[in-house]
Formats: sequence, structure tokens, C-alpha cells
Amino acid sequence: MYEDIREEAAKAVAELVERSGIGKGQILVVGCSSSEVCGDRIGSNSKPDVAQAVFDGIRSVTDPLGIYIAAQCCEHLNRAIIIEREAAGDREIVNVVPWTKGGGGFATAAYNCFKDPVALEEIKADAGIDIGDTLIGMHLKRVAVPVRLVNKKIGEAHVCAARVRPKFIGGERAHYDERLIEVGKK
Repeated sequence: MYEDIREEAAKAVAELVERSGIGKGQILVVGCSSSEVCGDRIGSNSKPDVAQAVFDGIRSVTDPLGIYIAAQCCEHLNRAIIIEREAAGDREIVNVVPWTKGGGGFATAAYNCFKDPVALEEIKADAGIDIGDTLIGMHLKRVAVPVRLVNKKIGEAHVCAARVRPKFIGGERAHYDERLIEVGKK
């Protein structure tokens, strides 16, 4: 079961990376309910081993590409973000350590696996994947654009993904860089 979950997570993230165009040094926000992956209601039955399998699958794709994972905590930690210190830059760090019942299994797995984890109240990521309807939108740059994945489930959890693009400004007289519009339209 864990290997299947790991593979499903890797496939979904590989598809998102390819279709979104994110790469080295950019940030992928991930929200994951291990309860939902197991077919239970979000927040009702957190499974650390399942969360670890999802994390391992995602990391198998992002690490070789130099993409940072921003792990979203659950609502009990106000959806704080766990990230590598080097990716935090000059953002203000907050003091919290996630655990299974306060932060969730996925954020806990990230905290335990990162070299130098820190917590942030918020981030503006370049793309995101939401595993189990965890509501990652607050952590995406403006403007978020849906990425319709072929891999729409990890375990029993619904998967939703997004990329971002710069917002259009200037109205009818403006000219736009078509390369920035077309990213992710494969």
C-alpha cells in the first residue's frame, strides 16, 4: 500500500512540475491529509506512515530538480508552512514544531526529513498540490491557474493542482509577454 501511495504522489507531482514549468529554486506548496488518502474524513485519522509515503514520493521528484517543498500544516497551526531554512530567505520565522495531531502527518514528515526545517506563517509559492482538499490557495502567488492533472487521486484523496502566472496590468493598450501566458498550457 505505501509503495502505491508513494508512486501515485510522485506521478502527480512529476506531472505538475512538467505542466507548470517550475524548476530549480522555486517553491511547491503541498497540503496533504493522510486521513483523506486513507479514505477517511480530513483530520479524523492521521496516519504518519501514509504521510511519509506521500512525502517520499513528492521529494523523489522535487529534490533532483532543486525545487523546494513548502509543507502546509493543518488548521490547528493556522496552515503554517514548514520549509528548509535556505528557502525561507528573509521571511519571518515563527516558533512551532508540527506533530501528528497539531500540524498533521505530512508537515511532521517534512519537519523530520528536512536538513534545517523552519516554520513560516505564510508563503507565496510558484505552484501547489492539494491532496485531500486541504485548501492551499492562501499560499500561492497571485494569479493561480488550475492545472488539470491526469493523476487526480492519491490513495482515496482528491488531488487538485495549480501553477501561478504574473497578473495582467495596463488594460487594452498593454502588450503582454506571451511566454509568461503559455507556461503550463501543454
